[in-house]
Amino acid sequence: MDTPRAPEALQARCCIVGGGPAGIMLGYLLARQGTDVLVLEKHADFLRDFRGDTIHPSTLELMGELSLLDDFLSRPHQEVQTASLRIGDTLLKLGDFSHLPTRCKFLVFMPQWDFLDFLVGQARSYPGFRLRMRAEAVDLIEEGGRIAGVRATTPDGPLDVTCDLVVAADGRHSIMREKAGLPVIDIGAPMDVLWLRVSKLPGDPTNLLGHIEAGRMLVMLDRGDYWQCAYLIPKGTFETVRREGLDAFRRNLASLAPFLGARTEEIRGWDDIRLLTVTVDRLKQWSRPGLLCIGDAAHAMSPIGGVGINLAIQDAVATANLLGPSLRNGAPAPQTLALVQKRRELPTRLTQGLQVLVQRRLIDPVLKTTGPVSAPWLLRVLAGWPWLRRLPARLIGIGFRPEHVR
Repeated sequence: MDTPRAPEALQARCCIVGGGPAGIMLGYLLARQGTDVLVLEKHADFLRDFRGDTIHPSTLELMGELSLLDDFLSRPHQEVQTASLRIGDTLLKLGDFSHLPTRCKFLVFMPQWDFLDFLVGQARSYPGFRLRMRAEAVDLIEEGGRIAGVRATTPDGPLDVTCDLVVAADGRHSIMREKAGLPVIDIGAPMDVLWLRVSKLPGDPTNLLGHIEAGRMLVMLDRGDYWQCAYLIPKGTFETVRREGLDAFRRNLASLAPFLGARTEEIRGWDDIRLLTVTVDRLKQWSRPGLLCIGDAAHAMSPIGGVGINLAIQDAVATANLLGPSLRNGAPAPQTLALVQKRRELPTRLTQGLQVLVQRRLIDPVLKTTGPVSAPWLLRVLAGWPWLRRLPARLIGIGFRPEHVR
């Protein structure tokens, strides 16, 4: 009988579970402050396709505060200054970012793996930053009523990390928050999203595109040489879509974006389509002694507005600002951990409230209708007055209570 391998043992002041935007940004900021930080990422690389790629002006502002903006924008990306939505035969311009009081008055689209690679490259310049890939956190270590570390699996065997603080940034299906027994408020969403890609050609539209017809919605994100497409379906109906057949799906896609033409044939099978089960929820309590949840682990967002990445990054900045000084001296007190939720819960609630409003007033009725669709009066008013377009641009581009690096 083989003797079980003894776990590899590591220590860190802070162990961050999850190498997404929240986890990598927090790791960078803490290492920049002089804190010893270890990030655990379960995958071998960051090449996850069909992830959010929207970098908002609020995040670009943070990059400027960190003196990283010029280097960041030197990487391949696309910039969008206005947002448009086509409802039936009506094209509405709903967002104008050119008036925002920020360094960058536009959205940036950059594959998330490029964004994360950039941040990791910056973080590695600090001796306190460590990133362990292919390390999947599976449990928490608890001692005397507080969380004292993380148990993980790696290709080389088990790994135990002891630390003063565990930060769960492991996404909307967070294992850490489940193991911690933190209760979740499920807000719900009426739709799921099918992610796919279609090539982009010269002469295609250049603005951020949303298309709405009876029972169908499509959002197209410019990735330079291809479109990343989000095709919205009523929640739980993916198997119905599959039964209707790939040809029917291609026809529906072409009817929403006629300029694609024969390019819909690039979707050769269902393996070219990824299902995102949309979840909108938030934790009642973001922390326990020794543990803090941030990003999607604390509040899963709807894809509406593409704000999830940016809220996660705002969480990371607030965490570094509030916990950094005490963390350098040992484990933050429970009341100190609670300051992060106190700071970030209101903007989370307000953002989710707007998303739910859009879900109920626009997305749910559209997905249920079989007749002609027309633009709601509020959207027509927004589109008809250029100065009103600044409001949705500010809510999306900056959001509620933007954070700044201390």
